[in-house]
Amino acid sequence: MSGKIIDGKAVSAALREQIKAQAQELAAKGIVPGLAVVIVGEDPASQVYVRNKEKACAEVGFYSEKYALPEQTTQQELLELVERLNQDPKIHGILVQLPLPKHLDEKGVIAAISPEKDVDAFHAVNVGKIMQGDYRFLPCTPAGIMELIHAAQVSVEGKECVVIGRSNIVGKPMAMLLLHENGTVTICHSRTRNLAEVTRRADILVAAVGKAKFVTKDMVKPGAVVIDVGMNRDENGKLCGDVDFEAVSQIADAITPVPGGVGPMTITMLLKNTLTAAQG
Repeated sequence: MSGKIIDGKAVSAALREQIKAQAQELAAKGIVPGLAVVIVGEDPASQVYVRNKEKACAEVGFYSEKYALPEQTTQQELLELVERLNQDPKIHGILVQLPLPKHLDEKGVIAAISPEKDVDAFHAVNVGKIMQGDYRFLPCTPAGIMELIHAAQVSVEGKECVVIGRSNIVGKPMAMLLLHENGTVTICHSRTRNLAEVTRRADILVAAVGKAKFVTKDMVKPGAVVIDVGMNRDENGKLCGDVDFEAVSQIADAITPVPGGVGPMTITMLLKNTLTAAQG
């Protein structure tokens, strides 16, 4: 038996069509959803992400502005730009591309973004609302993962869900979203004892560790749904995820590939958040 592939490209394309249609309805009322993307320094991966975000905005009819700031930008300069964007009525969403250069205080920058324009959903106000289950924005990657789980017609209710990784961007909010849909959730991390024993209980397994092919076949329960958030390079320099796809796909009921699984969803959910912000 080989698991069904959850196609992030197809799910993402369908969602973008909906977003585009809603953006057209807003444009008819004179509102064009606007996203400002701020990037500091020359990190090549960040540059690729920013280009993809600009392309995605154009594709669904959004207005976008890009601010590429030099590596030596000061905290003060960055905060002044964020404040200007907070006040700009054309801009509904503000995204500061992380990681920032070492001399800048990420927490301070995130805190400076108006919660109403925080389309990454990293601001403490939005994180608190997610905990309460009463939110407008969700962090893009976990929200995209929920869309993939729904598209695969998997019900979370009553299922054992295991999340490997406890980052603020993926692991923690992912656990909350699964909990909101009545999953029984365990979060694992580098200090977890007997990790394979825990992951083998999972009906839904989400891997967000950032280690190539970390999740092996013996860590997965046959018939599980496996979501791979990783973006790594294997020993041959080929893109791969945190899951050993070849082996695990033989026993999983459904699995996301890398590339073409979670990746396309992240930017689509960013567009969705920006649309929500524009709808006011």
